[in-house]
Amino acid sequence: MLVEARDTVGGCASTVTDLGARFNICNCDHNMIRALPIMDELDLTSHGLRYIETEISSIHLAHGETTAWPFFHDTERHLDALGQIHPAWVPQYRRYLNDALPVARLAIDMARTTPSTALMLRRVAGLRGRGARRLLAWSRSSAADVLRSYFDDWRIWMPAVSNGPTVWGVSPETPGTGLAAALYATKHLNRTGRPVGGSGALTDAIEASFRAAGGTVITSRMVEQLTTDSGGVRGVRLDDGSTITARAVVAACDPQRVFTDWLDDPTGEQAWPSSARDEIGDWRSQPVHDGYESKIDAVISSLPNYRHADQLREVVGEADLWSPTTVIHPTPEGLADAHRRRATGDVAPLPTMLLNIPSVADAAMQLSPDEHVLSLEVLFTPYTHDWSRSEEPSRWLELLDGLCQPDTLQVERWRAMTPDRYEREFQMHRGHTPAYAGSPLATLMGRPRPTTRHRSEVPGLYLGGAAAYPGAGVFGGAGRNAARAVMSDLNR
Repeated sequence: MLVEARDTVGGCASTVTDLGARFNICNCDHNMIRALPIMDELDLTSHGLRYIETEISSIHLAHGETTAWPFFHDTERHLDALGQIHPAWVPQYRRYLNDALPVARLAIDMARTTPSTALMLRRVAGLRGRGARRLLAWSRSSAADVLRSYFDDWRIWMPAVSNGPTVWGVSPETPGTGLAAALYATKHLNRTGRPVGGSGALTDAIEASFRAAGGTVITSRMVEQLTTDSGGVRGVRLDDGSTITARAVVAACDPQRVFTDWLDDPTGEQAWPSSARDEIGDWRSQPVHDGYESKIDAVISSLPNYRHADQLREVVGEADLWSPTTVIHPTPEGLADAHRRRATGDVAPLPTMLLNIPSVADAAMQLSPDEHVLSLEVLFTPYTHDWSRSEEPSRWLELLDGLCQPDTLQVERWRAMTPDRYEREFQMHRGHTPAYAGSPLATLMGRPRPTTRHRSEVPGLYLGGAAAYPGAGVFGGAGRNAARAVMSDLNR
């Protein structure tokens, strides 16, 4: 039985209707979930899931520059494109791929493996150590240090930072972020795709598969409390006063809220083992994080002409330049300034932005021959900013307009999803969604157990969702791992 607070399932991976259009709540690019066997295991194709693959995976551009560079899934085509735009990058990129591809393959293999120290060690041994030593070394380093060891031009490595540490909300100079350097290699191994009908077509297919297997879905109901006894968790109490009894409860939301808001202190006859009490105390003592992501959803009356389009056309020909996500990033110094401004609730003058027009490649999202859907994600946009009186969202549209030829960006109507709105509409405390940040070594050794092995020290409680291994994004791995843990325990 699935309990969902909203009136539809899918959370931030869903697609919603507003302003007479269909918008993806978050970015619509799916990569890692396509590397896992989830689609076959749940037979999602038979439940309507279809993917579109754009010719160009993504486009990368720095604020204030007109020279952009494309990313192709095919390695040789990618290197050929780099050779036409930045020839000096090609030997550096080849050296990077030689080191990064084994790391990326190992990380993907570990994500596909049921979390178990023995199983993961066998997988590493089966690869004869290829990439294992470097994976552990990178995981202790910062993303910036790893990327700078291969590239001498920040314009080639900043997009990897933008899709890695920046999306995670941390500085690329932070030790432990080094595996973000494998991003480009991962995109060469797994082709990025988009579900026909929007990102929510994936969660719609999962719901259909779930129902077909006998599952029940309850929507528009919030969990208020976990019901417990001396043996552990025994179910949930909903906001209408009803209760659901269960031998296992999987929490796919922020575990800090689960342990802080949904669990009473275990005392008296309900006293649990000291490990369970310690776990509850650990979660409650952790700092509360603020959200920092926003998104503009817009309906445009014509396709804009990007200032970098003419330069790109010489490399990619007539390929679609609107559908791929364009990563618009600041300089490393500008990103550092953006992190500093977060502390005071301010938005950087030139924030990291992710732009795409998904209705170009996907007719199922197009409104009419003349109107298209535009998505613009913006980082960092602090929760503590005064969004009720802010003119920031309008300024982001002005920044976007500056990246287009004059009068070619025609916005008919738009809305802004800011951290306060994510909190109201998606029950994201302070607009924040957690992300698993454990190192490969900690994951391998199963520390901490609740997020690496998906079993809480509180009997009957399991953790899925973005805070559990293998982490955030449209991934599915944490839910798959939690399901396997539940099945293993119940069968045993």
